[in-house]
Amino acid sequence: MPSFDLIAFDADDTLWHNERLYTRALEKLAGLLARYQVTEPVGARLYQTESRNIQYFGYGIKSYTLSMIETAVELTQGRISGEDVRAIVDLAREMLDAQVELLERAADTVSRLAAKYRLMIITKGDLHDQETKVARSGLEGFFQHIEVVSEKDRRNYGQLIVRHAIDPARFMMVGNSLRSDILPILELGGWAVYVPYPTTWQHEAAEVPPPGQAGFFQIEHIGLLPALLERLEEAGSIP
Repeated sequence: MPSFDLIAFDADDTLWHNERLYTRALEKLAGLLARYQVTEPVGARLYQTESRNIQYFGYGIKSYTLSMIETAVELTQGRISGEDVRAIVDLAREMLDAQVELLERAADTVSRLAAKYRLMIITKGDLHDQETKVARSGLEGFFQHIEVVSEKDRRNYGQLIVRHAIDPARFMMVGNSLRSDILPILELGGWAVYVPYPTTWQHEAAEVPPPGQAGFFQIEHIGLLPALLERLEEAGSIP
């Protein structure tokens, strides 16, 4: 019998590529604003706007689009044309319509673990967008539960754990964000596996837990997860 009652995965940049969509959109926005002789770094100003707007609009592409438009208006001092505002909206449509590109080894790993464990996706952002990506990923059938939350923090994780009747000591979260996927789970007494992605949004940055932190593991890529679980099971580390 497996020792973990449930293994949860983050979605964006853990199971499929996501940050690259935002990077491309930022590059296109900077190119558009260059026509207005904008010299201030667009990325830095956009991040300030996003950080200010999270409390109002949450996370995801739609929120990002509103922040892009607001940033464009500010940096052009209101000179941006309606046509270029529409071009920014078109960028959002491109992001929403983009193909869901799975990370290498993600499908195989999820398939292998689904044969033994109860699996869940926990992601944050726009409900429609996230549910659509899960459906288009081809992985939906491997997961017993899909949870889209407004924020991935100790409070929301705690509510999920209670709702699904999970013992934190027998729960594992796998993700690429230290701030959202790792630290809250460790605080709750669960297990967390950090799988770094080449680029991470500034908002998700945090310090890596110290060596020897109980319940914390870091692996180079998601394909190493089954072997890690086998070692933990064999060692009898889980209550």
